[in-house]
Amino acid sequence: MHLRGYQPEDAPALWRLFFDTVRRVNRRDYSAAQVEAWASEDIDPLDWQALLDHNRPFIVEQSGRILGYADVQPDGLIDHFFCHWQAQGKGVGTRLMVHIELQAQRLDLNALHAHVSLTAEPFFKRFGFEVVKREVVQVRGQSLPRCLMRKDLSSK
Repeated sequence: MHLRGYQPEDAPALWRLFFDTVRRVNRRDYSAAQVEAWASEDIDPLDWQALLDHNRPFIVEQSGRILGYADVQPDGLIDHFFCHWQAQGKGVGTRLMVHIELQAQRLDLNALHAHVSLTAEPFFKRFGFEVVKREVVQVRGQSLPRCLMRKDLSSK
């Protein structure tokens, strides 16, 4: 596995990874209607491309296959963090999180925060994130529960 930076031509593959992962993995904690709203087939590819071009995620791949991607923004927000549904539990998420923390040090951040799905909450807790608040967001007519999680980095 190696880590590399995002290239605009990665957008379609990252869309497929996001879509398949939400539809398959997040079904453990969300209904079919909820995951279909979250990973909607009608998301505009140009909007998706613009989001990724802005967020500039980093990518874990192996033998040319993308296994996961994540980003960290200048304010410490982890906006996207997804591992391929077939690569769950194989160290991809750990690789991404370690890189996020290295980037946070480079950016001299005092904390990281993310809006985390119920499915990802245990993973984030293993890396020292704590639930700040539980919330429900509306996505294409569906209510999706999630939590705001935060990790304090100031003691490092």
